[in-house]
Amino acid sequence: MTLLDISDYTLDLPDGTRLLDGVSLTVAVGETVGLVGESGSGKSLTARSVLGMQPRGATTGGSVRLDGREVLGAPAGDLLAVRRSSAGMVFQDPRAGINPMRTIGDHLTETLRLVDGRSKSDAEARAVELLRAVRLPRPEDHLRQYPHELSGGMLQRVMIAGALTSSPRLLICDEPTTALDVTTQAEIISVLGEQRATRGMGMLFITHDLNLAASICDRVYVMNAGRVEEEGDARRVFRNPQAAYTRRLVAATPTIASIGPLGPVVIGEATDAASAPRSVVELPRAVDAEAPMLDVRSIAKTYHLHGKPPVRAVVDASIEIPLGSALAVVGESGSGKSTLARMIVGLESADTGEILVDGVVRTAMPRRRAERLAHSRSVQMVFQDPYLSLDPRISAGRAIEDTLRLHSTLTSRDARTRVLDLLEQVGLGERHATAVPRTLSGGQRQRVAIARALAVEPDVLVMDEATSALDVSVQAQVLDLVAGIRRERGLTVLFISHDLAVVRRVCEQTVVMRSGEIVERGATATLLERPRHPYTRLLLDSVPRPDWDLDALAAIDRTEGVPA
Repeated sequence: MTLLDISDYTLDLPDGTRLLDGVSLTVAVGETVGLVGESGSGKSLTARSVLGMQPRGATTGGSVRLDGREVLGAPAGDLLAVRRSSAGMVFQDPRAGINPMRTIGDHLTETLRLVDGRSKSDAEARAVELLRAVRLPRPEDHLRQYPHELSGGMLQRVMIAGALTSSPRLLICDEPTTALDVTTQAEIISVLGEQRATRGMGMLFITHDLNLAASICDRVYVMNAGRVEEEGDARRVFRNPQAAYTRRLVAATPTIASIGPLGPVVIGEATDAASAPRSVVELPRAVDAEAPMLDVRSIAKTYHLHGKPPVRAVVDASIEIPLGSALAVVGESGSGKSTLARMIVGLESADTGEILVDGVVRTAMPRRRAERLAHSRSVQMVFQDPYLSLDPRISAGRAIEDTLRLHSTLTSRDARTRVLDLLEQVGLGERHATAVPRTLSGGQRQRVAIARALAVEPDVLVMDEATSALDVSVQAQVLDLVAGIRRERGLTVLFISHDLAVVRRVCEQTVVMRSGEIVERGATATLLERPRHPYTRLLLDSVPRPDWDLDALAAIDRTEGVPA
């Protein structure tokens, strides 16, 4: 039975700009349908329209029917009824969807009390049931906690529980696992699948991760520029795409099984043209094998929280990255990856150990202005959330120009020219220079953050989940950019990511962190193909794979006499 039926749906802004053009899709009861495409393709706008959340003043055409009721043009009361009983939505960023001043219990019981008319005790009992259903470990304790006390994965489960309070017939998931590590993502996907099966819901799943869409969706729709470019069975679309746009997306998607279209980045010169690797880093100066560009020696960091046991965030960690190389740090949330990065950048002080950048000791947090400038010229960081790292009051061009003026002697005219060059390098144009962060997409904001970090021309670039929120094509463009800069001037990269396919494409060496400790290290290809530590194997097993890939792996295992 068809649960959601969108037919020839168009949406125009008051100025005449058409954002959606003839979109048609269906979701049946108990079916998971994927909506994939790049930022700005119209995925989220299509999904929000199901709940009557169109832009103010927009003109719509066609039909959007949910559970037999027309949504377009429906009175406000009918739309409230749709949101209360027919459809629920899980948004990408749970911290933006939960009031930080109220407890988790307040968030979950408000609808139950005000809409369903339940008593406080009955609402709390129902909230505990929902938290237990999404597999949170201590439901009763979580009711009294505030959002900042929970990890991203735990908060996302709270969001799912909140969306399920009204037992919706359709669950809309808008990039619900983008910023999560692979094991947490696997848990969230398992929770969603479990809830769909037990409740008989339909699910509309929006994502830019084609591997994830292929692993959980029955059918997919591929969107581009407000249109549906291709639709059909997930296996057929991803294994044999017909539209040129779909083929480009599939080609840009990195996989663990292969290094990807860039090929390996090799330090040094190729011996001959026939055997030359596709990407060769020509080092701009002689390399001293005894002095790596980044040398971290046995650093440790423990946080002492009032009234709680101490948290050992990093324990005796040591890494070395030669000039022009890239090292990946992988692990779950809370493994110590970001704390390690913050100590290297100078945002945290190490309790013990030593950090050297190009032979200069950078262990202590810089205090004086001259020390801070010298440290930031040496090491730059690109954070996971560009909206929090960019000043919302100033334009993208101004943010980059201020950095140039701070760290160079360029004139205003030369600085503006350099800003446009940097924006062009990251795939943006002159019109983006005057845009403030709120008017840019997430992918565009991240590219601005990368351009600002590269403006300083640092010795070491630390990328902390810097590509996790980007579409596959934009991600490929950013990775190409970083690889190009490594080739041109031997940029050294510390790459923190939960995406093991991207890690394989970018980094020669990888270390695996768990509970603050490095549990395995080695060449990336070897580590991903033949992991030694059980935790590394767990990370690899948690990576989403299409069911047809799992069938092929099982067949190989049976052929080789290995239990599948």
